[in-house]
This record gives sequence, C-alpha cells and structure tokens, in this order.
Amino acid sequence: MARRRISRFKVADFAQQIVGGFLLAGPFVITEEVWVAAAETSTVQWLVAVGMVFAIGYGALYQADADRDPDAEAEVGGVPIRFVSLMCVSFGSVAILMAVFGAPWTFLAGLDVPRSRWPMVTLHAIAIASVFSVVGAATADSVF
Repeated sequence: MARRRISRFKVADFAQQIVGGFLLAGPFVITEEVWVAAAETSTVQWLVAVGMVFAIGYGALYQADADRDPDAEAEVGGVPIRFVSLMCVSFGSVAILMAVFGAPWTFLAGLDVPRSRWPMVTLHAIAIASVFSVVGAATADSVF
C-alpha cells in the first residue's frame, strides 16, 4: 500500500492567507451597512453567516483547487491545519481591523445601540465581514 505524502503548511502559506484576509476585510469593517445589518441580525442569521464562512473556506481550499486534498494535509485534531489557519485569519483579520479602527465604538454609538448589545452586535459584524475575508484569504493561499 502506497503512503500518501502529507502536504506541509508553511509560514509562507499563512502569510498569504493574512494578506488576502486583511485586503478583503478592510472595506467591510468600516462601512455603516455592515454595522446596521449586524444590529438587525438574529442569532440564527449569525450562525448561518458563521457556517457560510466555514463552507466557503472549505470549498475554496479543497473543492475549487483540485490539487489540494484535505486527507493528505497535516492535521490538528483531525482538521487540516491549513483550514484551521484560514478560519483564524478570516475571523481574526476582521476582529483586529475592527479594534484598530475603533469600528464598534464609532458605528454602534451612532446607531444608538445599547452598550449591553455591543459585544453581540460586534460578533455579528465579524461574521458578516468574514464572509468576504475568507474569500480573500483562501484565494491568496490558492493562487500564490
């Protein structure tokens, strides 16, 4: 029985994901429309958005790229490291940019959202913007 070659996830792969994730996350972090949508999003809609990020990320890494096999990649807890990294970059790049730009304070105060709701609305905004960030991160990982 032939052994499968385990694909190594390199620092360069992670760097490419970061560049792509930040490039596409930026415009969505600082638009009022994202924050208005987040303030009006239910928990079910938020969960669907999070699921979309996972599905888009998996599809972009392993379905759109026929050369990549999730079973032949290094894993952590049974999940390919490349996919774990992609999710961290997708959600993390959005969260970092939101904090750096002070987006929750800027938009939620202007929308008269009660401070008690800010953490949940911010999580909703992260999920919405991550739908776009994951595309940039996965594309950068696949292209370069």
